[in-house]
Amino acid sequence: MAFKHVNKGVKRVDAYEKVTGKAKFGADLEFADQLYAKVLRTEYPHARIINIETAEAEKMPGVRGVFTAADIKNNLFGVIVEDQQVLAADRVVLAGDGVAMVAAESEAEAAAALEKIKVEYEELEGIYELDEARKKDSLKIHPEKDDNQVIHHPLRKGDVEKGFAQADIILEREYSTQLIEHSYLEPEAVVVVPEDENHLVSIYGSIQNPYATRAAVATVLRAELAEVRVIQNHIGGSFGGKDEVVSAMAARAAVMALATKRPVKMVNSREESFTESYKRHPYQLKYKVGATKEGKLTAMEIEAAADSGAYACQTPFVTWRSVVQATGPYELDHVKTDTYGYYTNNPYTGAMRGYGSPQIIFAQESLMDELAEELGMSPVELRKKNIYRQDSITASGQKLSGHTVSLEEVMDKAMQAIDYQAKREKYSLAQPDDKKRGIGLSISFRGCSLGAEAVDAAASLIQINKDGSVAVYSGLAENGQGLKTIFSQIAAEVLGITLNEIDYMEVDTTFTPDSGSTVASRATLIGGNSIKNAAEKLRDRILDFAAQKFELAKDKLKLEAGFLYDQASNRLALFSDLTAEMINNGILLSAYGWYKGPPISWDEEKGCGNPYFTYVYGCQIAEVEVDTGTGELTVLNMAAAHDVGRAINPKNVKGQIYGGVMMGLGYSIMEEVEVEAGQIKGKNFHDYMIPTIKDMPDIEAVIVENPDPDGPFGAKSIGEPTLELASAAIANAVAHASGKRIRSLPLNLERVLIGRALSKGGCK
Repeated sequence: MAFKHVNKGVKRVDAYEKVTGKAKFGADLEFADQLYAKVLRTEYPHARIINIETAEAEKMPGVRGVFTAADIKNNLFGVIVEDQQVLAADRVVLAGDGVAMVAAESEAEAAAALEKIKVEYEELEGIYELDEARKKDSLKIHPEKDDNQVIHHPLRKGDVEKGFAQADIILEREYSTQLIEHSYLEPEAVVVVPEDENHLVSIYGSIQNPYATRAAVATVLRAELAEVRVIQNHIGGSFGGKDEVVSAMAARAAVMALATKRPVKMVNSREESFTESYKRHPYQLKYKVGATKEGKLTAMEIEAAADSGAYACQTPFVTWRSVVQATGPYELDHVKTDTYGYYTNNPYTGAMRGYGSPQIIFAQESLMDELAEELGMSPVELRKKNIYRQDSITASGQKLSGHTVSLEEVMDKAMQAIDYQAKREKYSLAQPDDKKRGIGLSISFRGCSLGAEAVDAAASLIQINKDGSVAVYSGLAENGQGLKTIFSQIAAEVLGITLNEIDYMEVDTTFTPDSGSTVASRATLIGGNSIKNAAEKLRDRILDFAAQKFELAKDKLKLEAGFLYDQASNRLALFSDLTAEMINNGILLSAYGWYKGPPISWDEEKGCGNPYFTYVYGCQIAEVEVDTGTGELTVLNMAAAHDVGRAINPKNVKGQIYGGVMMGLGYSIMEEVEVEAGQIKGKNFHDYMIPTIKDMPDIEAVIVENPDPDGPFGAKSIGEPTLELASAAIANAVAHASGKRIRSLPLNLERVLIGRALSKGGCK
């Protein structure tokens, strides 16, 4: 099928305003009579609040209000579990909990007033280790709960005891991953305007999930959803990180705006963002695998525990994705998996790109290389003996049919792109110098979109104007991933117009339809289908009108490049002339689109079902150089092959691959939020290391296309799969080069590989 706009690397529709500086981000917004607000955050990870004295702060110049939890109608919110405090009332449960806030005429005056607030605490014992949190007699972080367990997800298939009895070799390994920061360029920012345009409050800012923010603020204010309006501005990165933390910020600003009857602006500094924002979950993982001497997997038993920090946040859903994917893309008859989340007094954890898969892929793909070594088999051979193929049955009991299962294809294409086989053989020979090279790979399957977490549906609105220009609205949000461009391409393809005729509108909850959160790499798959649905309704309406006007059969007409053509490619009319005539005849040229994903199922008690309606497959390979004398590690080259269904915009897909690989590299070898007794030790980028351009290897991005019948023009997902594979590929390459197996992330925080790993007990 020949496309005019889809499957083309077109220019991003938001590029001009961003590169020229015209784009307005949350911190750029200014409103008449605006106040500025700051939050006083506790330094204690666990303490009882005895008293808060605000009188001196209230007398400070420029101060228009000082607020505590007593001023908030409903002080608890949460997307899944409502256990997160807007401001701490009786106890603080993590270092960084807000205890008071000030609205003033300037940011400096608000900050000065914070210093005058006196809080008396009774410091309490805290829990900072998962092992301690898991004990039945342990201190309860939330006394109203039975214990510190946030969630437990089981998954069962077959009989693992029977499977292990069939094994010639049984391997047991433990792995761990670290707490990391999202590291978006733009810290959080919101402005709340009270009594604005018939709404109780209007919220503007850098908001990843406008409808989640609306729900949280309505909950806190005890208002109806229709009373809360959220308008998304340009966002300087999110990666899953601007959800609950922004909802808390918006709720605080809303309380102050209504009390002062003036707009209130809040912008976090980098230090404030580090202190208050949620992080990626650290995991502790135990794997037991059985295999025959020929390399056929017989059983796998897995336990994964995630540190949720002081609030539940997204832990129930993050750990659910982990339980589905914990065995990796391997078919075996006997599986027992349990994933858990636990409260501690550490920084709380939530959504981050990958969402529960990077942790388990690091473990399972490291395990596969370790098993291959024990069996005297190549990592590729072992994987190909066990990978999912067409009609395979997954660990949850789902039959992989209805889409192309392309694991072998992505493996082969990634290996070809980096010359894997030749390099593996070369680097397996003795390397006499301290600097040694190695190559390693990892593979994955990933369920697309939300799956059984929630109802998976999206809506859109397309309006054609009298002059033929088109306005496109979606309830899903542009967070830098290229959504505006992808949706514009889909609309232009269906309507047969040029991209120049499309004006993509910002999300405004007043009139854009609720489509849930922009998460789970679901925007193109779910939102793209809703755009396609709306555009098809309008295209059919136009062709019906044209068929009657020109007395031709509808199926003999087509819209292309802004014109109407007949079957013989005769140009009959301008698109804009047709739309003008239709509007003059009273024909509606607006349409809502709606798409709900195909049926899925999950039995939470039994731990089985069809959790996702389709999957994507990927393979990444890392080539590294390790200085065994100094521990210096350099990632030289990466190959990343990903089956995306169909690439709506191949350039955008490659951009996602480059960015995802780099985030995965940082996760692998340098990033870690260091916490001591609940306190974050470094709160800026001079303390927290992230990759720079100097760390970027050559990346060979390989797009694999097997169009999916349920995707818009066959498209599926790409945003998160690109990040989840790098850590295991790099770990396996490091083991190949150095002969040392590191089972904890980061592999090399300070560029000291061997000594660091030995000190943590992580080397074989």
